[in-house]
Amino acid sequence: MPLSEHEQRLLDEMERNLYQNDADFVATVSGRRGKPNYRLVVIGALLAVAGVGALVAGVIVRQPIVGVIGFGLMLGGVLLVISPGGGAETTPAGPSSAGRAAQPRRSSWMTTMTERWERRQDDRGE
Repeated sequence: MPLSEHEQRLLDEMERNLYQNDADFVATVSGRRGKPNYRLVVIGALLAVAGVGALVAGVIVRQPIVGVIGFGLMLGGVLLVISPGGGAETTPAGPSSAGRAAQPRRSSWMTTMTERWERRQDDRGE
């Protein structure tokens, strides 16, 4: 059974709103921007590996404190790797970034796709 004209318009409107809201959601949720800080990632990975070694050594020598320290090292290393400071460099919000605000900002991939979609919708006459 085909949709009536009114239902088709409502469906099209809901679809446009969904695409618009989805693009807004991705832009707000995506907090990680920029290149990853590889130095902190490597240090965190090395800490995690050292923690595994200390944990195993604690089990071998039957010293729980060594195992607990190893677990702490592993946890610290993993947190360092997945933290926003370790995973991505953030732009400073100090006075040095004020000069950059005047320059045109490069669009993200999602923003570009959203703009293309909106242009297509305008070209179709909707």
